[in-house]
Amino acid sequence: MKEDFHQFIRDLQDEITQTLENIDGKAVFKEDLWEREQGGGGRTRVIENGAVFEKGGVNISEVHGPLAPAMQQYFKVGDVDFYATGISLVIHPKNPMVPTVHANFRYFEMYEKDGTVVDSWFGGGLDLTPYYLFEEDAMHFHQVCKDACDRHDCADYADFKQKCDQYFHNAHRGEARGIGGLFYDYRRATDEFSMHDWLAFQKDMGAHFLNAYVPIVEKRKELSYNEDHRDWQEIRRGRYVEFNLIHDKGTLFGLKTNGRIESILMSLPPHVQWVYDHQPEAGSEEEKLLNVLREPREWV
Repeated sequence: MKEDFHQFIRDLQDEITQTLENIDGKAVFKEDLWEREQGGGGRTRVIENGAVFEKGGVNISEVHGPLAPAMQQYFKVGDVDFYATGISLVIHPKNPMVPTVHANFRYFEMYEKDGTVVDSWFGGGLDLTPYYLFEEDAMHFHQVCKDACDRHDCADYADFKQKCDQYFHNAHRGEARGIGGLFYDYRRATDEFSMHDWLAFQKDMGAHFLNAYVPIVEKRKELSYNEDHRDWQEIRRGRYVEFNLIHDKGTLFGLKTNGRIESILMSLPPHVQWVYDHQPEAGSEEEKLLNVLREPREWV
């Protein structure tokens, strides 16, 4: 299972980075191979200061070893070993009319010291964070997600969409990070579905990430914008940072397991603003976005 999925994400990383480089036409991904002292390592690829993408990272990792005491308490297990592999990406475009996107597809297992697997599961998802709302883009993104779910009996779009709305939510702000997508975790084997069923869905959704995002980029990347648009983008990026540092389980897991800081924090945008008590003008496009973020919508 783990070898199969790890090879898939290696190939997927190649496909995604090559496609995004072709779209950008200026910048290329820089590769950074790293090793984890306790076991495993990864392949980080980062793009910066491009014509289309201001900053982005597409990372894969494969780490293993003794589960840290803090995570033993979190999972309510004893002294076990773990294995985790996954692909994680965040893309921050330059043009405020193009949304930021995030995706993560991962596999995790825990096993006794003799190698006996005691638990294993898949998790992941993808979500879209626009700065200016184009409803047809939100509908397209969610339709690709729903179509992938509909191809697999184990996947429930309505459930995963609701979980995404709940998870990517800045509770301290009372607003969503973006317009959602899918979020699922702890997808284990059951009497009804096997781990191979979940593997098939995980591969299908990962393989269709580019179908969900690239048409939106191509449609919006040449739209005109001004400094006011950029200011709003950077203010909203501040909300993105707040979520990642306060609420995101992946970030917290990486920090608690002695993860690689540069890879964990590559999701943070290069230019951000925090403006005191900023309120958009009534009836503006900025207010339109906030109204949507304060109350989840059905897009398909």
